[in-house]
Amino acid sequence: MDTDYAELQAAIRAGAAGQVVPRWAAAYLGAVAAGQTPVDAVRHPLGFLCLPAWRGDGLGICVHIWTGAERADPTTSAIHAHSWELTSYVLYGRVRNRILGVTDTPADPTHRVFEIHTDPVIDAVRHTPRLVRCHTDAVDEHGPGDVYALPSGVFHTTVVDGHAATVALGRDRPGAIDLSLGGVHTTDHLVRREHCDPEQARRAVVAVLANLGSLRLEDRCEKR
Repeated sequence: MDTDYAELQAAIRAGAAGQVVPRWAAAYLGAVAAGQTPVDAVRHPLGFLCLPAWRGDGLGICVHIWTGAERADPTTSAIHAHSWELTSYVLYGRVRNRILGVTDTPADPTHRVFEIHTDPVIDAVRHTPRLVRCHTDAVDEHGPGDVYALPSGVFHTTVVDGHAATVALGRDRPGAIDLSLGGVHTTDHLVRREHCDPEQARRAVVAVLANLGSLRLEDRCEKR
């Protein structure tokens, strides 16, 4: 799958993502639906299903699926910053990112910065001394066929109304830590990762494949 990462990344950089990424997604998800490729889907606290397709050498490919049924339920807030560089291709649906600036204000804070330390089973949420206020710098909305990037360390929220799916490429930034904004008085705690029931994951995958099939049919009609 490392060659898949290189192929997807090269297609995105060349402006050919629309010809390559949906085809890769259909092949990968088709193998998952057929039981040929095992997947350990995770129900993310920010309200989507994460299907980790491949990870190695600080790189990773995931498919993120918003089914309309999942609800965000973070223990801190939806405002977070990745420890890794994200490049995301929208397969279908609309994804809205709100980019936030953060100002350190120990005297009159609205949030505390938390570190998220992750392993396959538990997320350890640890408070830091950093007290901040945040403000919106930009709101970007992305639809089918769009590519967007989020650098490591940028605080943001991601909102999807209804159904959507993306292919996410991640590149670790050495030494960086996942961060989230939480309540000023929130204490350290552990969050157990909730793994998705295999049948629920399969249904979500089938739904994505159905949407991809519809999109390909629309493309053929437009070309005619």
